Formats: sequence, structure tokens, C-alpha cells
Amino acid sequence: MTSDLPARAAPALIAMDAAIAATGLNVETRERQKLERIIARLLQPGAEHIDADTFRTALCTLRRKPWGSRLMDMTRRAGQVWVTRADAESAASTLDDPEPDDARLLAALRPVLRARLRDQGDSARAAVDNVRTDLFDGTGRILAAAELRTLALAAADAFDLPDADAFAREVEDADTRTRNRREEIEQTARARRKEEVQRLREWETQLVPFAEVPGLLRCSHREALRWIAEKRLPVARRVPQRDGQERWEFDPAELIALRPQVQAWRHDHTERGTPTPLAPDLGDRRVGNAVIAQVAALDRYAAHFTTARALKRRITLVTGPTNSGKSHTALDALARAESGLALAPLRLLAHEFRESLTARGVPTSLATGEERIDVPGSRHLAATVEMCPLNNPVDVAIIDEAQMLTDPDRGAAWTAAIMGAPARHLFILGAPDCIPMVRRIAELCGDPVDEVHLERKSPLVAADMPVRIQDLQPHDALIAFSRREVLDLRALLLAHGRRVAVVYGALSPEVRRAEAQRFNRGEADILIATDAIGMGLNLTIRRVVFAALRKFDGTQTRDLNAQEVKQIGGRAGRFGKHEKGIVSVLEGVGSPSFIHAMLAAPPAQLDDLRPQVQPDADIVQAVAAEIGSDSLFGVLVRIRRAVLRRDDPNYRLANMEQAFAIATALEGVEGLTLAQRWVYAMCPVDDRDNGIQRLVGWAADHAAGHAVPPPGTGRLPPAERAERSELERAEKRHKRLVAWRWLALRFPDAYPDRENAEIATTRLNDWIEEVLRQQSTRTRAELPQMPPRRRHHDRTDRSPRADERPRGRPRRRK
Repeated sequence: MTSDLPARAAPALIAMDAAIAATGLNVETRERQKLERIIARLLQPGAEHIDADTFRTALCTLRRKPWGSRLMDMTRRAGQVWVTRADAESAASTLDDPEPDDARLLAALRPVLRARLRDQGDSARAAVDNVRTDLFDGTGRILAAAELRTLALAAADAFDLPDADAFAREVEDADTRTRNRREEIEQTARARRKEEVQRLREWETQLVPFAEVPGLLRCSHREALRWIAEKRLPVARRVPQRDGQERWEFDPAELIALRPQVQAWRHDHTERGTPTPLAPDLGDRRVGNAVIAQVAALDRYAAHFTTARALKRRITLVTGPTNSGKSHTALDALARAESGLALAPLRLLAHEFRESLTARGVPTSLATGEERIDVPGSRHLAATVEMCPLNNPVDVAIIDEAQMLTDPDRGAAWTAAIMGAPARHLFILGAPDCIPMVRRIAELCGDPVDEVHLERKSPLVAADMPVRIQDLQPHDALIAFSRREVLDLRALLLAHGRRVAVVYGALSPEVRRAEAQRFNRGEADILIATDAIGMGLNLTIRRVVFAALRKFDGTQTRDLNAQEVKQIGGRAGRFGKHEKGIVSVLEGVGSPSFIHAMLAAPPAQLDDLRPQVQPDADIVQAVAAEIGSDSLFGVLVRIRRAVLRRDDPNYRLANMEQAFAIATALEGVEGLTLAQRWVYAMCPVDDRDNGIQRLVGWAADHAAGHAVPPPGTGRLPPAERAERSELERAEKRHKRLVAWRWLALRFPDAYPDRENAEIATTRLNDWIEEVLRQQSTRTRAELPQMPPRRRHHDRTDRSPRADERPRGRPRRRK
């Protein structure tokens, strides 16, 4: 087309001038060049004339974008900030009048908005709520009262309500009540937090240094030091100093209360030596940090799990790289046991554990954060790690992916499961990196450990040369480290006719499994994934190709470490499908020598072998009783300050920032018990999606005795026309439904509509999978081609593609 365009330029110009004269339509000078090009494409060969209708169509094509901009300007000035550019452009595309006035433009917009709002929900109110949610999620904007009214009136029009003004007033009144409630909650929260902080400060200001202890107890300096070492005298606060030392401070009220025991302590020391110290009975008074630490007893964490400690447990630690058969051996032992427990890091893997046991003829129930499947008569349970039951002894238990002990968000759950699993024989599975910490935990529990190390069933090799993107082959997995990078690579490969499946963390387990199955069946040539493939999915990957060698870990962007390269790269070369696994790097990303070095590196040496621990509901209640407060914020402040010294030789306090943030926000919600607040603080929400603010609103409804409705799916356009922003919106809505269902299992009366929540979840999953499937099956004829790929004659490329039933392995809580 480019070569013959100059030959048509003169006829197009003649045709344009003639059409302008014939129709009398005004064409701006700045429009003439683009209009001439449009007409050149419309002219038949040899023609120098177009009819009036064709000319009008050409002029409308030229002006659609400016009309869209005019509509956006008009809607913004009218307070309709919820109107999108897609709405405006869709309205502009329906116009056939080249010179419409503002009224005509707005008339074209009305049916577009009616259709959009009707797609947003089953009622005008649902449409208003979903549009507001989308706007807030996309831009962080909260509609002002006048803007909300324009939305309500448009929704009333879309649903043909008889009294639009009445509906708008109803929406405005509800919004006013919501705003007032939110402000009241925030004010109450600030007041209560201030009160708790003030109470803590008042207590801290009356503490005294060690120099005053002998005088208060009427004892010698040496006796005071001895009684501190024997833990008879509680150190109320330990303040780190710049020189690395600590300044000890004491509560004088605690010391004075202990005076009557001084003579007995002296007698004990003289007559019977140093006895085992007991927690002193300090009476009814303000409680110091040392006493709180004794109550919480996180420095004696293993003792919390009384059922496990009462059993004579035996631990078998099974370690090995990916594809070494760790879970197969343990599942066989679990299936032979009369009762058992299989704990997995993900809901998807808990399902796979259950399926594997069921296939072996073992009836198995399921427990995850958001669902339960109770099989009558079953004595086996598959569950996520956080759902580990602690009070019912079983013969055999499995805990998978023990290297998660070092995870900053969920590591404490593995500590609790390993210490607390009430099994006579406990199988712990993981990468070799976990060995030192599992040994340490077993030592703290007093459990003997047998160690079994497995080797890969098929070799894993690093490629010597990087891979060009046009040389990707069937059974390749391309690895990136963000959703955006995955979708960018997907768009690139789709544009060149490649069949693609994707896996990333924002997708639900159901969609991830469906995408994995498409890849395994050969319906997709290439899998593009994040490190979400590192656990749980059975994939027939021949070669893993890293599209990035650096990742953002939540704190900083850093190089991949050896364990990450091994865990992800180890997915290549599935035993029985490919003779070997190959790990490579995409051309231009980095050097293959990095992959060589990481695969050859020994297990990482951990800087800190102390397992992470965090309080549970019982500890929270006990500390609250000691300090005489029902404030979860106050309890967590004291726990953070008091329950575990930073230099404790055995344990370290886990990261509890999100729980603390939720507790802080919940302070202003009246009517919830401390136990209920703690449940909310454990809820898996994403604060990047305004999850804490949404959670507080749900909690306020719960406290007020109102049923909390499940989040809706909102507008789901036809899958074949879905934009990336709409896919992301659906993923966020799925996350909200996960949080809602998690709470519904714990508060069924306040979250009663589980059936509709399940329907909405299924609808979202099906739609997301349809989007991914539709867009990855375009034909080559529709798309530009990549450069020809070099032919490779590796025999493994011709291995049969067989369906696999997923074999058993069952950021926040699952």
C-alpha cells in the first residue's frame, strides 16, 4: 500500500475538494491532510470521486477522537467523573453526523452509559456501588456528593426507575451515613490509641534503674543481681544502648510487692541452692513487661503445644531438590496410616494432597482458610499450614515446603505447625536449605530426627547460550517477576502467533491449575509465569528460561538467590516426560554463567536459625487479662515491646505489621470482642487494594448486627474484548471474595450469603480463564509473524503430550 499511495494522492485531493463543495461541510485546514489519507484508502483504483455518504463517513472517522475528548470535557464539567474515555469513544463511534452539537454528543453517550451501568450489576444500587469501587481502585478517587448524585441519576435512568430523584436521595443519604460512620470510627480509634499509648507512657515514666533496686528490696547489690539471674526479679524494660549494652529498668510497685519473699529467697539459696524460679503473684496492679512476657511465654513457645509435647513424636526430614519425589514417599506412609494429616503451603496443594490420598483409596477431608469439605468417617485431613489442628493426635503427618520457615510473612505458621502437629510420626519435606532450622526446632521440642536426602530423578543442566525470544519452543517456560512483565511478554508472543498460557500470583488457584493443564495438554506452546510456579503445579516443562534475573522482594530489587533459581529452574525436566531439564536465560537479560553458578551453589547458610513465632488467640487473651484491657491495639503494643527479647537465644518475633495495622484501624469499631478483633487482624487482605479500609467497613457492619453482603463481580465484558485493566479488576474482586469467604467461615451469622459468594467466585474464575484462553488461541493468519525459528532436533521436543491428573502435593494466610 505504501508504494502506490503517492499515485493516489492527487485523485484523493480532487475527490475531497469535490465532496466538500457538494456537501457544504466545513473542513478545517488542520484536518485536510489526515482526511485526504482516509479518502485515498477508500477510493477505488482510477476513481477521482466519492459519494456524499462515504465522505461523511470518512469525516466522522477523522473526528471520532476529538468528539471523545469533547465528551470527556463536558462530562467532567458536569461532575460525571465516573464516565470513562472508553465510554466517550464508544459514543463517538456511533455518530454519523460530521457536525454534531453538544446535545447530539450527549444523546449518543446516553445509551452507552445505560448499557455500561446495566452491565455493572443486577440493580441500580449495585451498579452505583460497583462503579464507585472501580473508580476508587483505579484512581483512589472518592466521589463528592454532587458527583455521586450524577452517577445515581444515570443509574436510575439505566434501570428505568420511576423516581430518579428519590433514588438519588437514597444513595446520598446512605453515603452520608457511611461517611459519618467512618469519621466516627476514625475519631474513636484515635482516642483509644491515645489512651493506650498514654497508659503505657505513664507506666514507663515511673520505672527506676537497677541502682534503686537494693534500696527498694532492702537487699545487697549482689543479691539483687542473683535474683535477676534466677528470674525472681522481673526486668520491666530493657533499653538498648549505643555501646551494645542494655539499660535495665524496674517497676517499683513490682519490687515492693516482692519484699515479703526476700527472706524465703535467702533461705532457699543458703539451704537448698538455687531453685527453679516461679512467676511471682503480684496482685491486682499495673503489670510490667516482664510479667506480660511470662504470660505470653513466647520464649517457651514449644510448650504451648501441649498435645504434641505429650506425644512421643518422631520426625523424618526429607529434603531434596525439585523433582526428587519427596512427597511421593511421605504420601505412601500417610496412606498406610490409620489416621493422618497433610499440610500444604497453598490451597491448590491442599487439594492435590487430598486428591492423591483419595486416589490411594483413603477418604480425606479438606480444610483451608476459605473452604471445608467434610468426608463422613474420614480419619485423614488435607489442610493449609495455617489450618493445622493442634488437639487431635494422628499417626502420621506431612508438612510440605519447610523452607518457608524463613518467609517473613508466613514463616511463623511453619514454626507452629512443625512444633504443634500432634502426630506420632511427622514427615517434614523441603529444600536442603531448611535442614539447620528444622534441626533447631526439633531440638527445642525434644524430638528425634531422621534425615533422608533425595536426588533429582532427571538431570538438570544450565544452558551455555542465552535464548532468543523467537527461538522459544513448545514445553518452554518463560519466567518473569511481576504481573505486568508476564502480561507484556504474553502480548508480545501472542502478537507473533504463539500459543501461550500464563501463571502469576494474582490468579486464583483454580485459574492457575486450568492454565497449567492447557500447557500440559499442548493447547499452549509456551508458559509465561512468575515464581508462582515454584510450588505446587505439575508442569511438563522441558526448559525454564529466565526473562529476568532480578526481582523486587517487597523491600528492594535484588539478584535472584541460589534457592530461587533452583526452586524455579527445577521445574524443568519433569521425570517421565523429558530426559533432562534445561535452565537458561533470555537473550539480553543476563549471562548464562549466573545460572551455572546458582545451580552449583551449596545450600545457603542462614544468618539466624531462630524460628519465627507470633502470638495466637490464647496468648492475646492472656496478655489482655494481665494488662486489664480489651484493646487489641494495646495488647499488640505490649506484646511487641515485652514478650520476646531481641536477643532471645531460641526464637524471634515474626513480622506482624499487617496485623498491627488492622488492629489499629479496628480500634474505633465498637461492639466487637477482643477475640473477634484478633480474627479480623488475621484476615488475608491486600492493603494495596484498600483492603484494610474495606475490612473495617465490614467489621463495623458486623458489630452493628448487619449482614455483610459478599462483594459482587461487577461488569464482566465479553472475554474476547476484555482489556488488561478489566482483567486486573476481576483479579482484585476475586481477592475480596477470598477475604469475605475466609471471614464467612469464622462468622457465618454476620456473613451469611455463602452461596452467592461461591457463585460469584466461580463466575470470576471462569471469566478470567476464558479471557486467557480466548486471547491465546488467535490464528497466525490474524497476526504479524516473528522471524523464523531455528529448527532444533532434540528428541525431547517430540515427547507425547499427555493429560496428567495433578499428583498430590497439597502472603498472606490461606
